[in-house]
Amino acid sequence: MLYSSRRQFLQNTACGFGSLALSAIANPLALRKPHHLPKAKRVIFLFMQGGVSHVDSYDYKPRLFKEDGKIIEVADSRAVAKTGKGALQRVMKPLWDFQQQGQSGRWCSNLFPHINRHVDDLCFLHGMHTEGVAHGPATLFLHTGTTSAIRPSMGAWVMYGLGAENENLPGFVTISPSLGNGGPRNYSNAFLPAIFQGTAVGRSGQPAKESSIKNIVNSVWTPEQQRKQFDLLHSLNAEQAAHATPEDTELDAVIRSYELAWRLQNNAPDAMDISDESEATLKLYGINEKSTDNYGRQCLMARRLAERGVRYIQVNYGDNSNNPAWDQHSNLPKHGDHAAAVDKPVAGLLTDLKQRGLLEDTIVWWGGEFGRTPYAEKNGTGRDHNPLGFTVWLAGGGFRGGHAHGETDDIGHMAVNGKVHMHDLHATILHQLGLDHEKLTFRQGGRDFRLTDVHGHLVKEIMT
Repeated sequence: MLYSSRRQFLQNTACGFGSLALSAIANPLALRKPHHLPKAKRVIFLFMQGGVSHVDSYDYKPRLFKEDGKIIEVADSRAVAKTGKGALQRVMKPLWDFQQQGQSGRWCSNLFPHINRHVDDLCFLHGMHTEGVAHGPATLFLHTGTTSAIRPSMGAWVMYGLGAENENLPGFVTISPSLGNGGPRNYSNAFLPAIFQGTAVGRSGQPAKESSIKNIVNSVWTPEQQRKQFDLLHSLNAEQAAHATPEDTELDAVIRSYELAWRLQNNAPDAMDISDESEATLKLYGINEKSTDNYGRQCLMARRLAERGVRYIQVNYGDNSNNPAWDQHSNLPKHGDHAAAVDKPVAGLLTDLKQRGLLEDTIVWWGGEFGRTPYAEKNGTGRDHNPLGFTVWLAGGGFRGGHAHGETDDIGHMAVNGKVHMHDLHATILHQLGLDHEKLTFRQGGRDFRLTDVHGHLVKEIMT
């Protein structure tokens, strides 16, 4: 059951704060019936912060090779925003060679050789387009469906709609999130009840081997002392909640956080600890190899969380600078360094999920907030932001493997056929999880809100 407001949510999920015992409150994270039969149970979102160049990776455009260096007029997003018209730009060929891969014959560059081996499991969306030409608005739009307003993140919407599979772990986890370009707003609950906010594990720039849920282990008190502390907090919280109003979801979330923290102490350390993984598994993810160790640990952590019932997991590749990770305005060869860091770990994750039978009901979503231009920025050696046309791929979760949907124009600048807006992608992923994006609503300030606002269409062509 979905609720129309905070008041209705609290009234229907609580047994009355006046007679509160924490065990007497219906769990707002309890499993809820989906709108229709789902194809997937969970999402692992591999966020490539900054915008991977689609024309250097998965969107093959022979014209770029033929006309490298030629000056052409294009509807450059920044120029149009500033002057209302296009600009003259120098065509820049891809820096990596393309070949057809797999039985499906999909064109892929050698930027991601390990991922390319899984091409027959990947569903490419070549006609993606989005809102926002700068990182901040576009990143926020990717996560929340808005470029500026305070709205719930996609993970929070999923948790609100479906609940949690495992009461001993957070249902929505973001691994190594960036502090910039939306920061915590990218995993916020906004006006949804506070219990649906994402849990951050580590932060961008912090080594993954040091990333964990904060304060999960008490190295000072014995288990008996911790039990006494929890019992005391339990009674104090019950007394305070007895005087709370139904709208006070923050208090409810704090109370539940104590309960969850208690359970986490016995479950989360195991979920985050990869020391029991085999040498073969560590090698599969590139762990203990210089270039791949960090993201490999993040991806392996995601698999461990997924198999333990965590509903929505985001694995961030980026940093906290104003020019994040894949943002090569003047040094496109740097793409190669970033690809070397994520290629083997992502391929390892796909292999591992498939071997364990998890890929079938797990959606793996790979991509950034936008793509990059097919021409050189300021006639230099990099590419500018491009929200008008780019590529993401999906695997598992009822999506068609080895399939390509949509296309950009002959230079890879604008989506022209099979166009998929970010709202459409959100709607389609929700659908595979069993959620109707038009029914997944929450009443706030006198109107119904949803992740896709008043937009979004299902991309039925990519579903099995």
